[in-house]
Amino acid sequence: MVNPSEQQERAFLVGVEFRTRGRAGPGKSKKGTAITAGAQAARDHAASVAASSSVSSSLLSSSSALLPADSPDFSSEESLDELRALAASAGAEIVGEFTQRKDRPDPATLIGKGKLEEIAGAAASVSADVILFDHDLSPSQQRNIERVVQTRVIDRTQLILDIFARHARTREGQLQVELAQLEYMLPRLAGRGVEMSQLGGGIGTRGPGETQLETDRRKIFRRVRHVKQQIENVRRIRAQQRQRRESVPVALVALVGYTNAGKSTLFNALTKANVVASSRMFATLDPTIRAVELPSKRKVLFSDTVGFIRQLPHTLVSAFRATLEEVQRATLIMQVSDASSPVSAEQDAQVESVLKELEADKKPRLRVMNKIDLLLPKQRESLRDSDADDKVQVIHVSAAKGIGLGTLLDRVDALLEGDRPRRVRLRIPQKEGKLLAQLQAGGHIYSRQYQDGLVLMDAEAPASLLRRVRSFVVE
Repeated sequence: MVNPSEQQERAFLVGVEFRTRGRAGPGKSKKGTAITAGAQAARDHAASVAASSSVSSSLLSSSSALLPADSPDFSSEESLDELRALAASAGAEIVGEFTQRKDRPDPATLIGKGKLEEIAGAAASVSADVILFDHDLSPSQQRNIERVVQTRVIDRTQLILDIFARHARTREGQLQVELAQLEYMLPRLAGRGVEMSQLGGGIGTRGPGETQLETDRRKIFRRVRHVKQQIENVRRIRAQQRQRRESVPVALVALVGYTNAGKSTLFNALTKANVVASSRMFATLDPTIRAVELPSKRKVLFSDTVGFIRQLPHTLVSAFRATLEEVQRATLIMQVSDASSPVSAEQDAQVESVLKELEADKKPRLRVMNKIDLLLPKQRESLRDSDADDKVQVIHVSAAKGIGLGTLLDRVDALLEGDRPRRVRLRIPQKEGKLLAQLQAGGHIYSRQYQDGLVLMDAEAPASLLRRVRSFVVE
């Protein structure tokens, strides 16, 4: 949340769309060709930004997963809508907007010097404190743009990092955000004071020793190592907690989805927890796990996770590995989508790409279309949940209004294979009061008779509970 005492920064937004003119190929419209070429141009630029930012080769190789070639593309208007939401989450007041359409990115300034001068004049006329670009900028592009506009410039990644820094509450979340910020900052020290390099050989290379640039780099490298060690400690503690959980047959259901799809509201509705639920983007950073009793009386753990977003910054994917391991270890992934969003399909495609990067895309999945209360009555009437034997499982709910939650839990119960309930007949001595109480609490009792100090029962209970009473089962 934004501190009311903080003065809101006046932000000027710059949207960027790349396109290519030309004749469409066979069976393709000109518009379709432009979108594909524009996406490719954006991919090429993202790769160059990643390379100039010293991104590790493992993350660089996954850049195509974050911008999937076969996924629906956001239009420039939809992308700018998302930038507005991000700016609002960062506590900015939007005072102006500008959209630039180009064939390809300009290597020096992304959008061209002429347009930058236009933006500089427009931003100055509304007294903007910061210019937000809906695109990643290389360090040199950012410096070149700032020279022209004479105003602080922030790209999409830096904006998301700022939102994460605002919303991190736990020590773990703060460490992960700090690591991402340090890795983002490091390449942006380059280009300042290069002429004052360390002592070397040759004319013009004999400087006075270590420069401020090199000192700053050394400090950041040292801090990165320290933060990584602390995150490794967090990961080790999480692994120990996970081992304890996995020693008991309790399934883990991870809620994943695009940011602001309503995951935390759904989590609260299912678990009666009190996780912060907000319409602001990335309100949830720190994972929360709560136990829920399913209709079969099996216990299951639900995990609320950080929301995904289009072009999720590589530094965040890397830094939040410890948190995202909960998704990798989940028994079932509950993918939550905003049914009322006009770009729901595009958002789902981005979630799919991040799940692929986490190697969690093959796990059993339940699609949950949330916020159906925001649809028109006619639209709601046309919605149909999938059948239990359908290949793709889809359930429609409204977490805010409590619609469809019982059906959702029934479907989760049906999809989880572990610790399946079984119906048996039992003959238990009345003196086994503890076992009888456990059966009453953890199973369904269909009939009960008392005979000669024994209790004859027809009951259904999870396999883990039946193992405790297997000596009393009547074959």
